[in-house]
Amino acid sequence: MDVLVDGFVQAVRLLLGGDPATWAITALTLRISLTATLIAALVGVPVGAAVALTAFRGRRVVLAAANTGMGMPPVVVGLFVTVLLWRSGPLGAFGLLYTPTAMIIAQAAIATPIVVALVATAVQQVDPDFMVQMQGLGAGRLRALAALLAEARLPLLAAAMAAFGAVVSEVGAAQMVGGNLAGQTRVLTTAAVLATSRGEFALAIAFGLILLVIAFAVNLVLTLAGQHRSVPAR
Repeated sequence: MDVLVDGFVQAVRLLLGGDPATWAITALTLRISLTATLIAALVGVPVGAAVALTAFRGRRVVLAAANTGMGMPPVVVGLFVTVLLWRSGPLGAFGLLYTPTAMIIAQAAIATPIVVALVATAVQQVDPDFMVQMQGLGAGRLRALAALLAEARLPLLAAAMAAFGAVVSEVGAAQMVGGNLAGQTRVLTTAAVLATSRGEFALAIAFGLILLVIAFAVNLVLTLAGQHRSVPAR
């Protein structure tokens, strides 16, 4: 119990005291995870919508692959990304391994199947005649699709929150492709693992609490945005 209290006190001290290292780690965590979530949304939303609305051979295979990707261990994703970015790998010439870019790639690979699967499920739950009705009112296909996504905005926000929660709390792939380098690729999860391995439990708990605050703040913003648009004004 004392360790938990010490961890909470240290977390407050690190944040309010303006510790440069802690703020740098926190900023890098946000930059990597938010960028990866944005990439996953930009790729996953159109792919998920296309899978839900288009009949094609292998559609069920794509859905099964997306659902499988939701449960894929992050360390497996980290392994594949490491092989791709390794010096002798297909993308080794770019020198991306052990950089924030490599971490963004790995986290985007983790988040994209989550977005695809949840968006496909959300779009399939909208009234099947919705697109036909919109096109009957004169809307083009793209405009009708935009209206359909707006109709399913709450599930889409839930998909974004699930994707962000998966990547911001991920440690295996981040450590494999990032290397946990101080001042370069160290994020809150890998910093907490390092502190724990050194027996600095209060510091590890502090990093964990900061991570929880970040996850809560981002999800609160998304939730308020969704609820604000879904609740009619009185």
